[in-house]
Amino acid sequence: MRLLIIEDEADMLRRLAKIMRAEGYAVDTAADGQEGLYKAQENDYDLILLDAMLPVFDGWELLARLRKTKKTPVLMLTARDASADRVRGLDNGADDYVAKPFDLPELLARVRALIRRGAETASSRIDFGEIVIDTAQRCAWRRGEAVTLQPNEYALLEYLALHRGKLVTRTTLYEHLFDENEETLSNLLDVRVSNLRRKLGQDFIVTKRGHGYGIGIEP
Repeated sequence: MRLLIIEDEADMLRRLAKIMRAEGYAVDTAADGQEGLYKAQENDYDLILLDAMLPVFDGWELLARLRKTKKTPVLMLTARDASADRVRGLDNGADDYVAKPFDLPELLARVRALIRRGAETASSRIDFGEIVIDTAQRCAWRRGEAVTLQPNEYALLEYLALHRGKLVTRTTLYEHLFDENEETLSNLLDVRVSNLRRKLGQDFIVTKRGHGYGIGIEP
């Protein structure tokens, strides 16, 4: 999943980006409202983490402008804990709200919930028979045994699972699983697919040669 973090405090921005990347997310960053709005409009993110207080124009203004064209899930972050600020963010189109300083496990849980909601999946458990994926625990089982996955392998598995029954193009996967600094012409995607097949079964991920991949689609 690809996230955009818009935060003007440099230390906080670096910390959040490091945490989210360690969780397996692809992360782009922006430090002011203008840069953040440009990236949010130009790319299809799975979630935006948006600070309320930003240079150039604030998070509420950014959100109001973004909502004219995009429905990307937005989690607002702010140092203010006043009810009026929470209401303002939600009324402007935010999907959820966390006040700083935030509890990290709660923040990560809210991120996962919003991503599931964006994919129209209510439950954190996705069952494919002998393969079970838990998006809350960010893990998978095969025939009741835990499968060891690298964060980037899990990210690919989760994206395909949340879009089960659909063909997902290579372009879409690169757009959602790689950040703006990664080389999209590399073979990283093929390597991750190969690793997942080795761990989950050769037939679990279906390839439509020249088009893309899918789980739960006809070969």
